[in-house]
Amino acid sequence: MRDVLTDLVRSWESGATVGLATVVGTARSAPRQPGAAMVVLPDETVVGSVSGGCVEGDVYELAQDVVADRRPALRRYGYSDDQAFAVGLTCGGIVDVFVEPVDQRTFPELGAVAEDVAAGRPVAVATVVAHPDPARVGRHLVVRPDGAEGSLGSARVDDAVLDDARGLLEAGRSQLLRYGPEGQRMETEMQLFVSSFQPRPRMIVFGAIDYAAAVARQGAFLGYRVTVCDARPVFATDARFPAAEEVVVAWPHRYLEAEVEAGRIDNRTVICVLTHDPKFDVPLLDVALRLEGSQRPFYIGAMGSRRTHDERMERLREVGLGPELLARLHSPIGLDLRGRTPEETAVAVAAELVALRWGGTGRPLTETDQPIHADG
Repeated sequence: MRDVLTDLVRSWESGATVGLATVVGTARSAPRQPGAAMVVLPDETVVGSVSGGCVEGDVYELAQDVVADRRPALRRYGYSDDQAFAVGLTCGGIVDVFVEPVDQRTFPELGAVAEDVAAGRPVAVATVVAHPDPARVGRHLVVRPDGAEGSLGSARVDDAVLDDARGLLEAGRSQLLRYGPEGQRMETEMQLFVSSFQPRPRMIVFGAIDYAAAVARQGAFLGYRVTVCDARPVFATDARFPAAEEVVVAWPHRYLEAEVEAGRIDNRTVICVLTHDPKFDVPLLDVALRLEGSQRPFYIGAMGSRRTHDERMERLREVGLGPELLARLHSPIGLDLRGRTPEETAVAVAAELVALRWGGTGRPLTETDQPIHADG
């Protein structure tokens, strides 16, 4: 819902009713992951997507019916039979889409949820998408680390769901959960979808060079909150890095140490070291590669030629980093795309991040027979 939240809240604030479609379940090669959303606005325009184009037309009509009838609906889309002109997914995947009417009466907590998301505060929304009692479908429970708002229909259900929803929120995962009608474990009559809104993961780019500007643009495009850091104030300026949310003038290793101390480095953090200058990157990598537990970054990459890489690895060994810690370093940074320009290099870095996140091989799809999309 994050991608459509601005338009959704604008209509909500105006008092209008919109149709919100959310992917709540997928199987096989589904084009969008759970949580992908589409909104049909009062002027009949559409924002967002639930399938990349395969079933949007049918969802659009369903959303209009849902708004008119004020009754939520859960619909499954599978493989389409072209000869029968069925609506479905030509990719062979399956998506379950929940469509609900959203306004100030059906979702009074939406404004506060939007404020949390805008401020970077973690928040999750649990929505009943299937229940033996139709009156329960569409109910919301807003879950925060230190509280909850709204109700799924009874205190017993709310209590049963709360811990599970908080666990998903802490992990930054959106997922369909199943319970009995009153929250009983090991039963499936009630289905609810938990949408988790964690602050965006961080990408910290060290080295204020042209390549950093391109990497920052790719990072922002992938949804990262990008910081560029360099010790040289003449290069580290906001004007040179418009895609970054902040540009910091500081010695790289000292800045990273301060961020670790402040608890702002976690398992989703991406660190790109583009300085390829020993006086900057060796102390920085010495800090980054030693991080453990909840502060161990998802990715640490360093740019440079093969020769620069070999010299850097030798210097890192000299400061006491062993094979296990050095194995965490992605160097030279990025996939082998044979790119030359800063933009092409940035694409190679982005490609490596996506591949690592979803377990991709980095090989051409023509050479593989695995599903094109990850199951999530």
